[in-house]
Amino acid sequence: MTEVAFHFNAPDKWAYACRLLRKAVAARANVLVVVPVAQIDVLDDLLWTFAPLEFVAHCRQDSPPDVRRSSPVQLATTLDSLDALAPRDVLLNLTDAVCNGFDLFKRVIEVVSLDEADRQYSRQRWKHYAELGITLVRHDLKFKPADSESALAMGT
Repeated sequence: MTEVAFHFNAPDKWAYACRLLRKAVAARANVLVVVPVAQIDVLDDLLWTFAPLEFVAHCRQDSPPDVRRSSPVQLATTLDSLDALAPRDVLLNLTDAVCNGFDLFKRVIEVVSLDEADRQYSRQRWKHYAELGITLVRHDLKFKPADSESALAMGT
């Protein structure tokens, strides 16, 4: 069964996602990131620039096949066009809804910011997963050191 973890209270959802992805790549995980259409360019740019002298290797789901095969992180706006080149290790969901097809992944990570609307949407996703009988893992970032994103790559 798919493991679902919620990372709550991220002060900056996009910066936190970048750090999670950096850790995942370092741990050799392959990640599909589902991003709202309006933010995909923002995340794409951040993955190149979020830290001086480093970037997270990534591509978009519509990139050429040879690029997708060599990219540990793929960005998509939905799971509707999953194919054989899409990673299946980790799904990082940065949208407001549960992704149809999430159960094709070993792990799902939901990042929740301090924004009240984002928190409300996360409660709906939490309830949906719980109703499916999925055991949920909670990571409260308010009570964790800054390096708490290691939970992604280390399997917690």
